[in-house]
Amino acid sequence: MESVSFNNLTKHYGAVRALRGVSLTIDDGEMFGLIGPDGSGKTTLMRILTSLLLPDSGSATVAGLDVCRDYRKLRGCIGYMPGRFSLYADLTVEENLHFFATVFQTSLSENYSLVRDIYQQLEPFKARRAGKLSGGMKQKLALCCALIHRPKVLFLDEPTTGVDAVSRQEFWEMLARIRKEGITVLASTPYMDEATRCDRIALMDNGRFMQVDPPAAVAASYPYPLWAVRTSEMHRVLADLRAYPDTRSAFSFGDSVHASFTVPLSPKNLEEYLRLHGHQSVEIIRIRPCVEDCFILLASKS
Repeated sequence: MESVSFNNLTKHYGAVRALRGVSLTIDDGEMFGLIGPDGSGKTTLMRILTSLLLPDSGSATVAGLDVCRDYRKLRGCIGYMPGRFSLYADLTVEENLHFFATVFQTSLSENYSLVRDIYQQLEPFKARRAGKLSGGMKQKLALCCALIHRPKVLFLDEPTTGVDAVSRQEFWEMLARIRKEGITVLASTPYMDEATRCDRIALMDNGRFMQVDPPAAVAASYPYPLWAVRTSEMHRVLADLRAYPDTRSAFSFGDSVHASFTVPLSPKNLEEYLRLHGHQSVEIIRIRPCVEDCFILLASKS
């Protein structure tokens, strides 16, 4: 069954077109990711689907409820974790949990099995004010509050932005356990590496969906052989690669440059070219494309 469905959603902020007619269907129990940079339209879409913002045109349903007509019922059966920490900083961990449980006419004990793994990490700090928690613990508290009423659909807007790598990994492991409870999860993130944790992803840029597929299918769709290039002069290699006559594309990627070429590459010829331009310790390796490579390619075409 469909858990989330929207058709031809548009939204403008003055001259800025935040959403340009996006459509999608997400199944019950699916872990779906909106992947894209800041300003791509992810937060606008989340706010429309959680009934916090009206679209200019188009339609959307969540858990069988129209996001405009049925917004009162909708807010009782979804969980929403915005990108910015929005709990009560002056209340303790325990007080925040009690407040949100009361709002939804439930209690921590009633749905304890769902939030147990998260709450056990929070419990030693239950008397601490939420504003004094670390970034990772704030995110766990916000997730616990969003789940306390056992929602049918959980919306997470960039839930791991600004937290350390370990906390990011722990957070996604918690989401995987939550999904086993039958809860549909729609999460947005600017981190391409988090895409692999989703069943399907939508690559989003400039208010549009460029591609919607499972992460492995997205990576497999990259149409060209791809190479990673490293040299002793990494501050210059990007410009030199882009000046190489056969280069189709070249982008910095961590400690290397990922490049594709218009003709079958001869690593030996490329190495000679780079050495002529003063590069030493040249390393040229054929690699498998990842989701980020596909995103960069699609974004450059659009």
